[in-house]
Amino acid sequence: MNLPNKITIFRVILIPFFLLCLYFPQIPGNKWIALAIFIVASLSDMVDGKIARKYNLVTDFGKFMDPLADKLLVAAAMIALIELDRIPAWIVIVIISREFIISGFRLIAADNGIVIAAGWWGKVKTAVTMVMLSVLIPDLSTYFPDAATAIHVFEQILIYASLILTVISLIDYLMKNKNVIKTYK
Repeated sequence: MNLPNKITIFRVILIPFFLLCLYFPQIPGNKWIALAIFIVASLSDMVDGKIARKYNLVTDFGKFMDPLADKLLVAAAMIALIELDRIPAWIVIVIISREFIISGFRLIAADNGIVIAAGWWGKVKTAVTMVMLSVLIPDLSTYFPDAATAIHVFEQILIYASLILTVISLIDYLMKNKNVIKTYK
């Protein structure tokens, strides 16, 4: 159990604390604490990857758990935000479906000895999605009611940008890796 793997496990452990803070307004500053936890968990993904590559600590456990931890964090945040009426369910379904499709593709590729690196569109999609979630979590319009309309417009732009990038990155991924299906046994 090396440091990058411990950081990955730490990210998974943070998820229930994130949800607890998000759901309980009895906790003073609950949404800001939830946002802080979400940001720490999101940034830990970059940290564990850099450490693993820099110090040659890449493991099979890390290859499996790191992307799973990311998906769990994002899915938990999005599903919670559906319940809090911050994001439409159908958009979350599209975004999470993309993650399942990509994961399935990667499993097929791995079974055939093919390693598929994350593409540029996928990285941009991830960044925009993390920003979107970071803006939606604290529900800024409750703190700045005079700017509620502008905040709502900004949130909608981020939500639809994340959705569009999700679809573009999926199409790009499938087009660039169509050979994976051809080589599937």
